[in-house]
Amino acid sequence: MPQLPLRDLHLPPEIGAWPLAPGWWLLIGLLVLLMTAALLLARFRQRRRLRRLALLQLETLKDLHGRELAAALSYLLRQAALCHFSPQQVAGLSGEAWLRFLDTPFADHPFSTGCGRCLQDAPYRPHVDIDEARLLELCRDWLKKLPPQSGPPRRSR
Repeated sequence: MPQLPLRDLHLPPEIGAWPLAPGWWLLIGLLVLLMTAALLLARFRQRRRLRRLALLQLETLKDLHGRELAAALSYLLRQAALCHFSPQQVAGLSGEAWLRFLDTPFADHPFSTGCGRCLQDAPYRPHVDIDEARLLELCRDWLKKLPPQSGPPRRSR
């Protein structure tokens, strides 16, 4: 039988994985965007976490009165300050310098000249007459005005 002058069949080249189709590029971009958003949200929540914990601890102090309340509030504010500011900036402060530091977010200086002044000496007096509700509100305001923590949480020793 005579042979026809036909050429061999040529198959098309195999479909490669590269370059990616536009749908895959869109999916990759969406995944990167979601991962970035999740990371930013986690950092935002972590920075606010210590403030929330301090505010929760403040709520437990409502049952204390007099010098016990003043001592507990002073300790709580010191802890919060050490977590949000550098230890070199806060650790050595006491007396008037500590009260001035606590006054920094306020214009009317409520710690140096107002009801917050009792934090300096009330824990050491036998009988103290303080406006507990106003002092608790002042400390709550101070904790709410703390700047977001700038790095990973510092561990207390």
